[in-house]
Amino acid sequence: MLSDVRPFMTFMDVEHSRSYIDDLYSSDPDKCLTSLICIKNSVIGSNRQKESVIAQGIVPRLIQLLKDRNRKAAIRLESVVTIGSLAKGTGEHVELLINCGTVPLLLDLLEENDPLLIDACLCCLRTLSQQDTGRFQTVYSHRHLQKLLSFAEPEENILRQSCVASILSSLCKGASEQNALRLAGAAQVLTNMLSICHTAVRVPTLTCLAAMAFENRAVAEEITNTSYKDTKVITILARLLSRDKPIDMQLEAARCLTNLHRAGAIMAYDAVITFRTLPCLVRLCQIEHSTPHRAAAANTLAYLTEVDSELQQTTAISNQLIGALAELLNSNNVLARQAAFSAYASLAANDEDIRKRLIETNRLLIGWDGESGQHRHVRAFASLGANDEDIRKRIIETNRLMERVVDGLGDPNEGVRLAAIRCLHSLSRSVQQLRTTFQDHSVWRPLMALLTGSPPLELLSAASSTLCNLLLEFSPAKEPMLQQGAVQLLATLTTRNEPALRLNGVWALMNLAFQAEQRVKSQILTALGTDQIFRLLADSDTRILMKTLGLLRNLVSPRAHTDAMMTLHGPQVMQAVVLVLEGPHSPDVKEQALCILTNIADGERAKDHIMANDDVLKKLTDYMTHPSTRLQIAAIYCITNLIRQEEPGAAERQLRLREMGVVNILNQLSTTPDNLLYDKVKMALVHFPEY
Repeated sequence: MLSDVRPFMTFMDVEHSRSYIDDLYSSDPDKCLTSLICIKNSVIGSNRQKESVIAQGIVPRLIQLLKDRNRKAAIRLESVVTIGSLAKGTGEHVELLINCGTVPLLLDLLEENDPLLIDACLCCLRTLSQQDTGRFQTVYSHRHLQKLLSFAEPEENILRQSCVASILSSLCKGASEQNALRLAGAAQVLTNMLSICHTAVRVPTLTCLAAMAFENRAVAEEITNTSYKDTKVITILARLLSRDKPIDMQLEAARCLTNLHRAGAIMAYDAVITFRTLPCLVRLCQIEHSTPHRAAAANTLAYLTEVDSELQQTTAISNQLIGALAELLNSNNVLARQAAFSAYASLAANDEDIRKRLIETNRLLIGWDGESGQHRHVRAFASLGANDEDIRKRIIETNRLMERVVDGLGDPNEGVRLAAIRCLHSLSRSVQQLRTTFQDHSVWRPLMALLTGSPPLELLSAASSTLCNLLLEFSPAKEPMLQQGAVQLLATLTTRNEPALRLNGVWALMNLAFQAEQRVKSQILTALGTDQIFRLLADSDTRILMKTLGLLRNLVSPRAHTDAMMTLHGPQVMQAVVLVLEGPHSPDVKEQALCILTNIADGERAKDHIMANDDVLKKLTDYMTHPSTRLQIAAIYCITNLIRQEEPGAAERQLRLREMGVVNILNQLSTTPDNLLYDKVKMALVHFPEY
């Protein structure tokens, strides 16, 4: 009998007693129930106790008891409650429970008619779902989803509704789960749940809607089209942004609206975004709120403003926001620092004035407090710094933001390092900052240290993107980075399997080659090698192909370098150009190849590589009559460089091209209605004698 249960404390050291474990297998239902209750009580709040009973093999027995419909209801109920308690242990505990088939069993038990058992199963599923195992969401069928949604109807209790919302939000990890929930009718059910004035229901419901809408336009549009009693869900969400609502609710409502916008279901200029969501997030970033709430708001704000310059400009108006983000950078909270860097990266993405204001404001945030030398936070007037020379002087003398970014690059937390690099990448789009602030802080040093280590893929991608900007022609960081082996590092990136890394590698090399010294260009070609160049030209990613052509174009220009580069690498360059011209590429790609030929034709001796290649000459004449006007112009430009009268050998080249029918084609094109093409035709004809 239950009255015979021995004192709870006698079971606490379960490693040295198997009596209760043995009773779990007893055919006596009372002994079995007593054992279950003792086991349940012993594992509450103790991962060590959980580990011990799991090691003694009780999970299969718990599942067996749960499956047996002939068992007493109390035994089955205690079994599922015990499983729920074990699910609150470590990741290994959860993984074991899932591997034993716990989730499908719990879902099947929802079909039974025992209300207490159903409640316990839903609670257990919620606990399991909140553990990020990466496997939990894969077991849900359409039938399971519909059954779960049935427990979220208005007549159900708060516990069930809260559990369902939490379970669904946790399982929604990607497009397949989003679409499955849409097909199961989740959008309408969740919209209805927003009418329930209970935080335990509303917050997970908002989380689920946000997860469903994330980067999925079809689902996002369905959500925006749902209503509850003739009130659109967007209106409901806007109401939940109000200051009188719990902070968590405001945050989740803002995140939901943000995801709906980014998925394309709400426009950036919609009042609910510009006048409700954006101000709410800015407000929640302020210092009076808790650090976790501020970090969450900053992260959502970063995502909201990431791609839209109008939203970035509107957000940057708030001086208080810039100061609040700067304060987050000083936080001991990893997520807070990460969120602040992310917000800076988004705000500085597209607008030069915002980049300047961000750097200026954050430098002004730290001032000297009289003679004491103690730093104090002061209010930043970012707008004053935009055009005031005195403020700029103070900015230069009070470096802060870049110091924080540099510190962030060396942060022990990977997420903070990644956010700092993304912030640096955003700021590196500023020509002024590349020439001044970036140089003052030798930002390239920690960046190169990161790249020469073994960083994770996402971090390597962001760092190499930043490197592309640091290697622009006007960047003072270019030369020291060359001395630190940047060329070989970038050449290695072009061999990676990941398209983003190949693109960044060749893009940075293209920037590096622009107006570079001949020694640098030779270094690039040596590091890459002919075979790798051909592999890049055959890449399935058009962006990589275009940047490779841009690299070749920079290598054979300006004219002072053309002859020397073609003397050393002429056959390989010509072969690369022919490979592209003969390929099934778009006019954009082929135009770049023709531009390379135009640069080669500009060289005094380099043009001989074209004149000696009948195949290339034939292609030039063919492109003169191509349907694409751009390709016609590029081909004629190349012809003009070949026949300039003032250069040695011009007469022979003119005669050769005349024999190939070039003059006849030019005469035919002289009636073109396209003004730019007409000008190129007339310029070319001028160089032919007797025209």
